[in-house]
Amino acid sequence: MTIGDAREQEAPEGFAARVRNALAWRWGSQLIAQFITWGSTILVVRLLDPSDYGLFAMSQVVVTALSFLNGWSFASSLIQSDEVSERDIGQVFALLLVTNGALAAIQLLLAPLVAQYYGQPEVARLLQVQALIFLAIPFTALPTALLARRLEFRSQGIANLVSAIAAALTALALAWFGFGVWALIYAPIAGYAVRAVIMSVAARLWVRPVFDLRGARRMITFGGALTLCQLFWIVQSQSDIFIAGRVFSVYDLGLYSEALFLTLIVTGRFIPPLNEVAFPAYAELHKAGRRLGPYFERTMQSVLLVVSPIYIGLSLTAPEAILVVFGPKWTGMAPIVAGLALVMPLMAVQIICSPTCTATGKERIYLATSIAGAVIFATSFFIGVRFGAQGLVHAWWIAAPLLLAFTLALTLPQIELPLRRLLAAAAPPVLACAAMAAVVSALRLVLPADIGPVLTLGILGSAGAATYAAVLYLVWPDVVRQSMAMIRRSPGDPLPPRASAPVPVDRTSTIAD
Repeated sequence: MTIGDAREQEAPEGFAARVRNALAWRWGSQLIAQFITWGSTILVVRLLDPSDYGLFAMSQVVVTALSFLNGWSFASSLIQSDEVSERDIGQVFALLLVTNGALAAIQLLLAPLVAQYYGQPEVARLLQVQALIFLAIPFTALPTALLARRLEFRSQGIANLVSAIAAALTALALAWFGFGVWALIYAPIAGYAVRAVIMSVAARLWVRPVFDLRGARRMITFGGALTLCQLFWIVQSQSDIFIAGRVFSVYDLGLYSEALFLTLIVTGRFIPPLNEVAFPAYAELHKAGRRLGPYFERTMQSVLLVVSPIYIGLSLTAPEAILVVFGPKWTGMAPIVAGLALVMPLMAVQIICSPTCTATGKERIYLATSIAGAVIFATSFFIGVRFGAQGLVHAWWIAAPLLLAFTLALTLPQIELPLRRLLAAAAPPVLACAAMAAVVSALRLVLPADIGPVLTLGILGSAGAATYAAVLYLVWPDVVRQSMAMIRRSPGDPLPPRASAPVPVDRTSTIAD
């Protein structure tokens, strides 16, 4: 017997409405939750020292690495089934419980070894407490997958908001009362716990784990393939902190890690929700025999229209932005932020490539790009760390374009999208950003030095935003209208009547999540 989310035929407009609603709830809740996270993070950063963030970064290498292996992909495997039975759900639940219990035990065993590697005894205690996070994962991953199968993101949105508030209050309270780095440790634990409770109730997760895994070969194979990809992603995403932790001081590592956190906020927090909706939508389009090229082209253009001016603007105004937002003790990370911001639009495009591969069953491409990313980034960081924080920045400049070129070379033929069309779609935001950079750079040369960082930031930011918007609306008005219509309507042409939509899950986290 199947449970109540069995696939049913629906009209094209019905699918389009579900996608619009999913986007509204997923992005809307994500935006509000992120503002809460940003606000609390800024306050917490002002209360803590870079050394606190250096210790936190050391522990996060292990936590993040193990989190990628938390079995979320087993829940995602439910997406490729037209019907899901209670036994299927029970088997996934069992896999999640066993996997995360094992990860918690592994983290406890690794804690003293990691502390010894970094020469920081306190890191062991941080890791031991953070092992609690894994206890909540089964009660978030499975409900998320069940609700997402039907593109029902309302409950997830509420859970995101409430958990963000709980984490923010925890971080602020502990930082205010002088708990130092422990404010960064207990905040995500509080967020995970609250989210687990809300999601379990919303999804009515009253299911017993089924440890008899006969018949579960498909979900294990699918989940195992994605988990293998995550192993290489761990190397790509964590090797800079892992390598730098042995070379940098705790203070310098804190500056770099927080600069990286700041620049990854947009790509790490706003792009994954788009992928959550794009994944099932692409899957439906693929099943319907549609080419994914035009949809990917429009998605990429819309993403670049939003993220490119944010990052280029941040790079141009980093000294003033860091001083105004974070305070004088963090000014040392301004050049790091300025450098990292330049490469983040490329990472945004890299991230949105993944749903096209997984939705069409091309996991081998995802695996190939994951391996390439691990090799390219780890090698670049190993060389760059010898030149300090700026050496790591330059490593990003080399690694990100190389990986994106490799990914596009494999992905574009699969979705039947010529490279020239992709470059043409990227041209409007790129050229508008170039105009913005020229205006801001020229304006900076003529501004008086004694007007202060707040006024300087306001003038440069306003001039840059106005220039970017004016160039787009005057030169490419159709592009702006199409991107806005993409949000208001469906992600493409109407689908055949048999369309349906499962979804993946959110894999991102921050100190206040």
